[in-house]
Amino acid sequence: MTIDSNSTAPSHRPAALSSGALRPIVPIGSTSGPEPPFPLYISGPVIKGFGRGSKELQIPTANIPVEGLSVGGCETVESGVYFGWAGLNFDGVKGEGDASEEASEILKAKEKGDHVYPMVMSIGWNPFYKNTVRSVEVHLLHIFAGDFYGAQMKLAILGYIRPELDYVSKEALIADIKTDIEIAKASLERETWDRGRWAEKVKI
Repeated sequence: MTIDSNSTAPSHRPAALSSGALRPIVPIGSTSGPEPPFPLYISGPVIKGFGRGSKELQIPTANIPVEGLSVGGCETVESGVYFGWAGLNFDGVKGEGDASEEASEILKAKEKGDHVYPMVMSIGWNPFYKNTVRSVEVHLLHIFAGDFYGAQMKLAILGYIRPELDYVSKEALIADIKTDIEIAKASLERETWDRGRWAEKVKI
């Protein structure tokens, strides 16, 4: 996975504690479009993560490997919550046993369109779960027909929503993620941030 970025290296510092209190749904960034260092581009295969997104939070995520998060290593990208667009290629989707090709064809048949989706994502250690390794977790704003481990994913990260936080409860974490989703939607509705401007840049 690669990310093109000149952002400065963050430190792994303790996260602030949040109660998940309501935040205003305000679009991120200027109406003229993303500003440096955005857009940032990440690509990589979808892999199995911690298994918490769907089971515990009901907010499924697609994980991609953290190795090579930038040319200088993963420490060069600030931890936090971001938003943008994602493109998927289902050709490498893995089924059970030797059923990879069949699983790929089933998904492509069910998932119509250009396979470009709005997304909100986190890069970091997920302090609530006390992760010891950094992860990239992407929530695509779409309901899929099935899992797509092995698919290739390309992301255009257009903006930064907030730093990563710790939480007083799982419910507080879920509330904050839902607010992040609404902020991402509001941000991506604008002409210079929308699908028409960015779809071709993430298609693979």
